[in-house]
Amino acid sequence: MTTSEALPAVLDRVDRDLDQSLDRLFALLRIQSVSTDPAYAPHCREAAEHVAADLESLGFETSVRPTQGHPVVIGKSGNGQSGGQSGGNLVGNAPRVLFYGHYDVQPVDPLDLWQTPPFEPRIETLPGGRKIIVARGACDDKGQAMTFIEACRAFKAVTGKLPLDITMLMEGEEECGSKHLFGFVRDNAAELKRDLALVCDTGMWDAQTPSITTSLRGLVYEEVRLTCADRDLHSGLFGGAARNPIHVLADILSALHNADGSVAIAGFYDGVHDLPADIKEDLAGLGLTPEKFLGPIGLKIPAGEEGRMLIEQISTRPTAEVNGIIGGYTGEGAKTVIPGKAMAKVSFRLVGAQDPEKIRSAFRDFVRARVPSDCSVEFGNFTSAPAFDVAFDNPALAKARAALAEEWGKKAVTVGAGGSIPIVGDFKSVLGMDTLLVGFALDDDRVHSPNEKYDLKSFHKGIRSWARIMAALAG
Repeated sequence: MTTSEALPAVLDRVDRDLDQSLDRLFALLRIQSVSTDPAYAPHCREAAEHVAADLESLGFETSVRPTQGHPVVIGKSGNGQSGGQSGGNLVGNAPRVLFYGHYDVQPVDPLDLWQTPPFEPRIETLPGGRKIIVARGACDDKGQAMTFIEACRAFKAVTGKLPLDITMLMEGEEECGSKHLFGFVRDNAAELKRDLALVCDTGMWDAQTPSITTSLRGLVYEEVRLTCADRDLHSGLFGGAARNPIHVLADILSALHNADGSVAIAGFYDGVHDLPADIKEDLAGLGLTPEKFLGPIGLKIPAGEEGRMLIEQISTRPTAEVNGIIGGYTGEGAKTVIPGKAMAKVSFRLVGAQDPEKIRSAFRDFVRARVPSDCSVEFGNFTSAPAFDVAFDNPALAKARAALAEEWGKKAVTVGAGGSIPIVGDFKSVLGMDTLLVGFALDDDRVHSPNEKYDLKSFHKGIRSWARIMAALAG
């Protein structure tokens, strides 16, 4: 029986086993795997061992690997399937895949805002009959990761094997920066390199419309420290003669943008490309208006590049933002002072083939050219990461979109994410893999907040969706 022929039975198994799938999810949700607090380190270890044992029950060859922080779980399908570039037992050119997820969760504070204990998962029925799973990690990322694991379980139950050669990578530090994962991936690159990475830590466009995140913006984060006088000055004695670093810094920061909202730094748009016409048409059809997006936060006029749709401004176009300005007296009451120093924090979201190092260098040149000769400037860099995108003609993308459309009865949209997931960039730069980011979170899931939830429909149809995607990739 081919994978495609087995799919109906697999989907039926998913439906019949939903209660058991929830039991397994709830067992994982009860583990208090808060990664940022050292007091929860034993719980993170417990979660890693729990995931490893679950994967082992599906026939994965598992190991819990130590890092300088919380452990990484590796699971290998171990069924002799190799696919992709290596031939093997799979039909056609099925890719070898690396699935990435994380078992750690955010802290639960403030605890008094939770309606029920955060690590006691429950099903709640909302007005109108909508059922939700409530617990810390229900959506981010335990519930999402379990959709893929449960799809694997259904295939194993029906066919006795997995449809693809799968390597699982489950980390325990995503919620505190994944700082030990980057070295782990580099040190184990030969073992982890597959043909395609799959991630379930993103969301749907809305409750009816599935989506695949096809791009993540990169990030350059700079600190600018400007010095004029060698100390703070009395503004009555020196005002009008001494240079004020806040004025100088404000002039520089205001010059970052042109009147049309574009960034004024030389060479900033090198490597930025327009979206294909059909993708632009899809995005326009989503109807994201300023009223819908900005209205809830008390704004109504987009401030990005003129001539660009709002959805482009927040996802597929680069940005320059001032994140903070510090200088002079900021305490209670008045103090007549001209500060000697001022500082700003500035970040750039990057897209396409923009080079983080070139952007950083160009920004510093931009600032230096505007600093008066009797003043000085120093810089600091917090992070630099390139953007990530999947080619729109990637065959795996087309197969995943078709599979999602079959499950949800609606065309799956391809959207860019405004934020950054640095490890996905490493999957590309270190392991040479594209990544499909398919998730089933919704905007109201209260991720990182009290009363985090995950729609039961998202969990159920997420499992079915991954079964369809794996079948499509297996050919």
